[in-house]
Amino acid sequence: MRLFIAIELPEETKRMLLELKRDIHSVRWLAPEQLHLTLLFLGEVEEGKLEQLCMALSEIRVEPFTLEIAKSGCFPGSRAPKVLWVGLESQPALNLLALNVTDAVSSTGIELEKRRFTPHITLARVKQPGSCDISCYLNPEIHAKIRPVNVTEFVLFQSLLTQQGAIHQPIRRFPLPASGKGPLSTLAAGSKSPPGS
Repeated sequence: MRLFIAIELPEETKRMLLELKRDIHSVRWLAPEQLHLTLLFLGEVEEGKLEQLCMALSEIRVEPFTLEIAKSGCFPGSRAPKVLWVGLESQPALNLLALNVTDAVSSTGIELEKRRFTPHITLARVKQPGSCDISCYLNPEIHAKIRPVNVTEFVLFQSLLTQQGAIHQPIRRFPLPASGKGPLSTLAAGSKSPPGS
């Protein structure tokens, strides 16, 4: 199973983010359903690890918080960009959540890439890095006012690779303590129950 852990975005936020789309040669913009804030990419995980993983994630206790869009940018740089993204205002609670998620996953024995957490939302990928001018995207004056996002849960996703692109299927949602739900929510509709649940 190809898994990642992320924060879902409201439909209104996705719509406003897609208003940043520009007609740029060689750039493929993501579909609304592919927009999210990745906390941790796990890669391929044995299905037998799923129950243990969900139990570890359910122990995370971080208070709900708010995300605010700060700027646009690209990886690795504007001369030969591969990814276009929007960054977020510094938020200690977000960094704490990402750290807790990493620690929880590591406790299950799942091997992770050693990569620094850089909070961003990917909007587009460049098919031919170095072949396009993205200055119109990086111009801050084109950015609409995007409302803050209240974060009350995080989600374990399965990424299904298809010829039409990746399909992100929620496996389980984990509400943050003060969001008015129990310590572990029910499985997302249509998803598969972890072994032994």
